[in-house]
This record gives sequence, structure tokens and C-alpha cells, in this order.
Amino acid sequence: MGDRPAVHLAIPVDDLEAARGFYGGVLGLGEGRSSDHWIDWNLHGHQLVTHVVARPVTAAGDSEVDGHDVPIPHYGLLLTAEAFHELAERLQKAGTTFLIEPYLRFPGLPGEQWTMFFRDPAGNALEFKAFSDESQVFAK
Repeated sequence: MGDRPAVHLAIPVDDLEAARGFYGGVLGLGEGRSSDHWIDWNLHGHQLVTHVVARPVTAAGDSEVDGHDVPIPHYGLLLTAEAFHELAERLQKAGTTFLIEPYLRFPGLPGEQWTMFFRDPAGNALEFKAFSDESQVFAK
């Protein structure tokens, strides 16, 4: 697992086969253990678990960041710029509807980053990003 602790995140989905197609197919995550109610995914060394729930996913709201309405809650990863652009292309080819299209946020400022937002088939919001300088992740 490396020097950093890994995150365990469990999220609700309403259809495991749709989750399998999205997380395994579109995002290309490795599938781990599973049952007829949940699937473990290898989210770049982190454990993401999709659990079937009876009620639909609902957003708490939005928060304004850099002129965009960012969905809350959301989760995702910090990628390299190369991996970010490869994922963006894969999502576009899969016909993904972006909540916020891939773009460069805070250009020329501390924390400059590529970012994009989209939803999984169950409605969970995801953000993937890539910092121009990873040492600036927590820059003020």
C-alpha cells in the first residue's frame, strides 16, 4: 500500500451491473471481492465499495468554486496531468455528461489544477483533478 494510508469509502448505488460497467468499464478500476449487494473496487490503491441501497442518491447542494456550482458531496482522486487527460478522453468517448467540463482552475495561482466533475449511473458526484505542482495541493 505504500507509505500513505489508503482510504476506504463506501457509496450507495441502485444497480450493481451499472456500477460494474461504469467503475470497471469506463473508469477501468480493478474489481475485488463482491456479493449480490456490493462490489469492492481498487481506486488506485484505495478501497471504494459500491453498496446497493433502496433509496436514490440525493445531493446535499452545491458550493460555488471558481464560478462553478460544485456538487456536494463528491469524491475523486488527485491524478497526474497525463492520467487526468487520459481519463477525460475516456469519459468523453464513453458519452459521459460532465457537470463541469475538464478545465484549468486557478491558472497562474497557487493551487493551479485541472479539474472535472461528473456523476456515476447512481448519481454520485465525482471530481478528478491534477495539480500543476503537487506541492501546491494545500497552498493558501
